[in-house]
Amino acid sequence: MLITNRKAMDVITQFLNYLQFEKRLSKHTVIAYEQDIKQFFTFYLQNLFEKEKEDISTTTVIAYINKIDINDIQGAAFRTWIVELIDNKITPRSVNRKISALKAFYHYHHKMGRVQTNPLSLIQGMKTSKKLPVYVEQNDMKNLFSLDVFPDTFEGCRDRTILELFYATGMRLSELINLKYRDVDLYESTVKVLGKRNKERIIPFGDTMKKAFNTYFSCRKEKFGELNNEDFIFVTSTSNKLYPKAVYRIVKKYIQLVSNMQQVSPHTLRHTFATHLLNKGADINAIKEILGHTSLAATQVYTHNSIEKLKSIYKQAHPRA
Repeated sequence: MLITNRKAMDVITQFLNYLQFEKRLSKHTVIAYEQDIKQFFTFYLQNLFEKEKEDISTTTVIAYINKIDINDIQGAAFRTWIVELIDNKITPRSVNRKISALKAFYHYHHKMGRVQTNPLSLIQGMKTSKKLPVYVEQNDMKNLFSLDVFPDTFEGCRDRTILELFYATGMRLSELINLKYRDVDLYESTVKVLGKRNKERIIPFGDTMKKAFNTYFSCRKEKFGELNNEDFIFVTSTSNKLYPKAVYRIVKKYIQLVSNMQQVSPHTLRHTFATHLLNKGADINAIKEILGHTSLAATQVYTHNSIEKLKSIYKQAHPRA
């Protein structure tokens, strides 16, 4: 039986709780969904109150959100909103993300019997250009670790280990900063990470990374004392847990010493890890498991870089290229 009179704010909260506690999406993902959904309702209410000759501002619009029933919103309202987003120069990729958020919102409430139909079911996303992952060249990574660029200090030792670990495992920024001492198994040469949706996975590493860990653990013990199993591995110079912006600065600082890349982030090293493995002939399904991708499609984007590499080699080597 259809449940009626579900007000917008109530159903937004219910949907966000579903994402957080049942789907177990990250806090940042849930916030992004919330912002996109509330942005639409702000637009809808502004237009609704304008038609009713009632003044309403952006800062107070959310207070009025319980005046509407989501069953009353028709597809035309979403199409009008999309047109406004395009007129405001919002990128196709961002528009598609907002459409996906609202589709998921209505799909959930349709499944729960709170709406009869999904008004976005016939709305298509915009065409986007495929953006290839940016990665650091193999020679540049080799130079990074062979040149004497890391200071002989705790911070220098820590920074080198961070860069080694990103390149050795392809782990995400959030996975790295949340690593604890108990997560590293030096005997088995593996590290356990907690990925998206709280999914654990085991990533192997080689002798170079093992040596880097041993060196760093010695530096850390010398500065802060013995490590306990629950201690975060990477810390600041005052022994506090390392934070994302600090890692961004570390990665950018050192990569730009060996590369001309302007846009550098920890994710750049994740792309670098996957691309270099693929270029060396690694199985794409194995790369998928190491990266923690749920879908092979997410990993296949790296094959484009490999194809471009093959084209480059072909043009350089073939006499009739």
